[in-house]
Amino acid sequence: MKRSKSGATRKGRGRRGTARSKKTSVTRLASRRKGKAARSVSARAKVSRPARRRVTSAVALKGRIGPRYREILTPEALDFLAALHRAFEGRRRRLIAARAVRQKRFDVGELPDFLSETRAVRDHEWQIAPIPADLQDRRVEITGPVDRKMVVNALNSGANVYMADFEDANAPTWANNIEGQINLKDRWAGTLDFTDKESGKRYVLGRKPAVLIVRPRGWHLLEEHLTVGGKPISGALFDFGLYFFHNAKATLAQGTGPYFYLPKLETHEEARLWNDVFIFAQDKLGIPKGTIKSTVLIETLPAAFEMDEILWELRDHITGLNAGRWDYIFSFVKKFAKNKNFILPDRSQVVMGKAFLGNYAALLVKTCHRRGAFAMGGMAAQIPVKNDEKANREAFAKVRSDKEREVREGHDGTWVAHPALVPVAREVFDRLMPQPNQLDKIPAVKVTRDMLLQLHEGQKTEEGFRLNIRVGVQYIAAWLDGRGAVPIYNLMEDAATAEISRAQIWQWLKYGATLSNGRKVTPAFFRKALKEEMQRVKQELGARAYGRARFPEAIKLFSSLSLSKNFAEFLTLPAYKLIR
Repeated sequence: MKRSKSGATRKGRGRRGTARSKKTSVTRLASRRKGKAARSVSARAKVSRPARRRVTSAVALKGRIGPRYREILTPEALDFLAALHRAFEGRRRRLIAARAVRQKRFDVGELPDFLSETRAVRDHEWQIAPIPADLQDRRVEITGPVDRKMVVNALNSGANVYMADFEDANAPTWANNIEGQINLKDRWAGTLDFTDKESGKRYVLGRKPAVLIVRPRGWHLLEEHLTVGGKPISGALFDFGLYFFHNAKATLAQGTGPYFYLPKLETHEEARLWNDVFIFAQDKLGIPKGTIKSTVLIETLPAAFEMDEILWELRDHITGLNAGRWDYIFSFVKKFAKNKNFILPDRSQVVMGKAFLGNYAALLVKTCHRRGAFAMGGMAAQIPVKNDEKANREAFAKVRSDKEREVREGHDGTWVAHPALVPVAREVFDRLMPQPNQLDKIPAVKVTRDMLLQLHEGQKTEEGFRLNIRVGVQYIAAWLDGRGAVPIYNLMEDAATAEISRAQIWQWLKYGATLSNGRKVTPAFFRKALKEEMQRVKQELGARAYGRARFPEAIKLFSSLSLSKNFAEFLTLPAYKLIR
């Protein structure tokens, strides 16, 4: 398995799914908007009129056309999306179906394990392709949604990298998705700015912006506003395809490249699909293979057992793995939804550095550094606390402690959710890791299957149960209203943390957990607590703000997910039907 001069060996590596589809001819969209398009795009779309169902070679748009949308939805870009869909949709569907089959095995007691058929990949010595110069130092990365203000502020934050998020920090409304693409296109066109409507202050891109990495949606999500042959396109291909098509050559011209974070992968076969998408896309645009670089989030339990294999499949197009802790906790609950031996305590007690989370982080660092890849730390969800200096100091102290742990474990960088926390994380990494990375640090640890399944000790408390209700419902209400990154109780919540909240409640209800105060978790208790906690939220927000939000729909959805006989795969799947 040694690399050749031109890169990793291709022996045994299939090229399935890379056959070129016949190019679709897409006619012009409905009549062009008159007048000069506005450069600044609001967080909520000020739409004009619905797009006609323009069908040419089976491509149809269902979304509305707002200011500047046609700059993104060009005939050529739609051709490119159609080609991606035709080449890879079948494989995507088969891989999603395979997840369900695997889940059924877990439901009857099977435990995940390292694959015997890929032992050679784990045992042999090999490394990924060289990492680009502008990704050699990733000590501090800031993440956030793709609204215009966030894009400007994140690029100017002083972080090494900004991950522009079309996934967990983004509510995938049509407006959010297309305006996010406009904002990123403007970054490479040199026209990115933002004017605050209240203060009138204008923000422009600084001289040394952060390196831009884009996170598309996961393989399980769809973009219902664009169909090919009457079938909706994958959200992952939609987000990736539009950004790559419009910006790949511009990024190269400016000394960087098209870089991506890949979420929610469960297996190396899913990584292989992404690799084939990359090869196909590069061929279509006449860009050399290996130009695209990705980082994969290890945020599902099955993926933790296939880290070597994921790196191998993407070896020409990958720079590292990231410890996506929040979704990983959610995945742990989900995969063992019907196994009473894996019931977790309060989410506040399921912390990094201990039990399965500590062991998975150690394995991630060891695996990455052995393969010449970066091991990225996870998100610190704390945000600055206004008007409470003591609480603010405590929040910053938690971030500092978390980042110190990550450096000592061997991580090469970390995530923060707010620009004010960039200096905090940077001080820690600069002090404890003054060099750009620590690829030479390979932990002498052997992580076994049992270590990856070791439960955290802790209590199941009524306050934890009630907090999950308040956080989960508030987040869903905000998500339905188009906001994917939501500050709740001094933490930046996104879809991952909301998933943990509703998953824990479902699990405790499923097995009638007994709380630390002796109270048994039952459907009747849940309904009572839900009603009481919503009254509390109403008092905290004020009746007027509460009334304007989409709480009735959020409460109904949260209750349905919590009381369902079967565990829902993702809350965003039923929620998406409410925002279209």
